[in-house]
Parts: sequence; structure tokens; C-alpha cells
Amino acid sequence: MAVVAVANQKGGVGKTTVTLGIADAAARRGLAVLVVDLDPQANATSGLGVADPARTVDDALAGDRMGALAEVVTVSGWPNGAGPAPAVAPSSPALAAREPQLATDPIGAQDRLRHALDGVTSGYDLVLVDCPPSLGLLTVNGLVAADRVLIVTEPAAWASDGVEQMLRTVARVRDLRRPDLEVAAVVINRLGRTRDATYWQGQLEEQFGPLAAGPVRLRAAVAEAAAQSLPLSELGSRAGAGEARDEFDGVLERLLGGTS
Repeated sequence: MAVVAVANQKGGVGKTTVTLGIADAAARRGLAVLVVDLDPQANATSGLGVADPARTVDDALAGDRMGALAEVVTVSGWPNGAGPAPAVAPSSPALAAREPQLATDPIGAQDRLRHALDGVTSGYDLVLVDCPPSLGLLTVNGLVAADRVLIVTEPAAWASDGVEQMLRTVARVRDLRRPDLEVAAVVINRLGRTRDATYWQGQLEEQFGPLAAGPVRLRAAVAEAAAQSLPLSELGSRAGAGEARDEFDGVLERLLGGTS
């Protein structure tokens, strides 16, 4: 079992899309998957077909109780024809107000999610934590709770700066809180077919070498699946869907490499 934080301090790189693509790939393999939506935008929650959840991650973080996440986990709304439907610890905009509240806890603010996951993760083969697009206490909670970090970026100007910032953050968390935390990969997402995209892809692969993974290409099928709150596996032979599934299968392989 692995707990993977999907992260980048920079927004708009498609972290949630990658999280859902990996969840679909893992479900198709028959793995039990839990998606923890740690982003107040709640895009992973809606993408997994969960609307207006009664209890959310915010409730689990509020009391700082061991195993509290078990009380909010629900089955996603995805069909399970291609494998077991992922479970989800849903989010809501109310989570945004939790961050300043966490800042009032000088001792345990960074460990709330780790405590909430205690005893919960054993029921899953893979736990994916979709982190918010900022470096605040919610993202730090995701990193402290994780075994591995998947950094998502896109082939664009200044993308390497965002990756470098994230790598420094991971190194700091490793030094201060989680010495065994490792970076699984840097996924190049939304790769278009323009000359500019190819150039920045090359720059990222040159700079981050063996960490660079993917790419996951910019495809209408991926956007269509997200818009319909469906896994890619439900799009069948739709143009680009099969290729996208193969790409997310490759990312999943990187995540599972070296884990028990």
C-alpha cells in the first residue's frame, strides 16, 4: 500500500485530472483505491461523481482524531464495470476555512491528515491525496501523510520553477517531518503538439532526468471524462481515450514501483 500526494504549488497544471486518471488505471487493475480530496475546490469530488456530501475531509481534520477519515469516506459515483469503483474522502469549499484554524495549533497542525488516515489506509492498495495548488497547511498535511509525492507540471514557460519549488518543499518536509518521503516522479501533463510544447518538454526532461515521467498528452477525451464525472474506461473506443488510458497506466507503474 502506498499513500501518494499529487502536488504542485503552481495551479492550473491538471493535478486533479492526473489523480482521476491514475484512480481509473488502478481500478481497471482491480486495486482498491481511495482518493482524498484535500482541495477546497472539490474538483476530484465532483469528478468522482459525488455531489453534496454529508461529511467531508474538513470534518475529519477538525477534531484531530486517529482514524477520523473513515467516518467521511464514501463510494464514488463511478460505474464499477471495469473494476472496483474508487472510494473518496470528499471535499467542499468549507475546507478553505480550515487552514487558518490549523494555524492556531502550533504542535499538531501538520499532522491532522496523517492522524485521520491512521488505520484507514490498510483497506486500500493505493491512496491518492489531491493537494491544493498552494503551499499552505493543507498541502503540508498531504505531504506529511504521504509515502511518495507525484509532482504534476505542464510543458510551459516557468514550469521548471514550480517543480523546483515543490522539490525544495519535499526536501524540507523530509528533513523536518518525514525522512522516508520520496518523489516518485515529475509528470509532464497536458502535452500539446505544438513546437513550443515540445521545446518545454525537452527542457523539463533534461532538467529533471530520471524523475521526468509521462508525458500525458492534451486530449479531448480526458476533458470529456472529467466533464461527465466518468472514468476514462467508460469512454470505450472514443478518439484518444485508449491512448490516454495507456498513458495513465504508465504513470501508475511509476507510482507502484518500489512500493509493497
